[in-house]
Amino acid sequence: MRDVVCLAHDLPPDGPDSLDDLPGAGRLDLCCRVVTSGLLTSHAVREDAAVHLVVQDEFTVRFDGRSVRHLRPDERSTAARIRDALDAKSGAIGHQEAEPSPGVAVGRFGLAATLSRLDGPLLHCHEAGTPLAEEPVPEDPTFVLSDHRDFTDAEAALLADRADSRVSVGPERLHADQTVTVAHNWLDTDGYRSY
Repeated sequence: MRDVVCLAHDLPPDGPDSLDDLPGAGRLDLCCRVVTSGLLTSHAVREDAAVHLVVQDEFTVRFDGRSVRHLRPDERSTAARIRDALDAKSGAIGHQEAEPSPGVAVGRFGLAATLSRLDGPLLHCHEAGTPLAEEPVPEDPTFVLSDHRDFTDAEAALLADRADSRVSVGPERLHADQTVTVAHNWLDTDGYRSY
């Protein structure tokens, strides 16, 4: 399983008031693009992938490619799925997630608890990391990246402690969703060796 963990620093835990201004709703537009980049190919869903949006270190909205249904590539419909998940958070009790629709769940987990629930090597995506092309291709990795904000000191310290490596996807600083696309391409091509 490939996991993508994206920190949504500004997304309100109560969800957006409206879907008419996705950038103004805590950069919900970016969160939507991370979900679709993480799970969708041209005409299919990546069944070997999951995306975890860590919302202000309070809640995690999880999209699981094995069971998600009716995920579309447009931001507005994905935003509605994220909103619906956050609306269902009262059903998440302790470590039990609420699942408002197939393949979409919300839990009361911050970053540390979300990472503890995942297996496989942890790769911290950062522009100062080792280039992906120089890294061995791991089995079932978890990529951790931030939204439009830098990692907080606490997040950076946690990742310095837990990450197996800190990686860079290229010489230019990319948007979070572009980073996910590059990471998938690296895995899909066995480290850029097989096309």
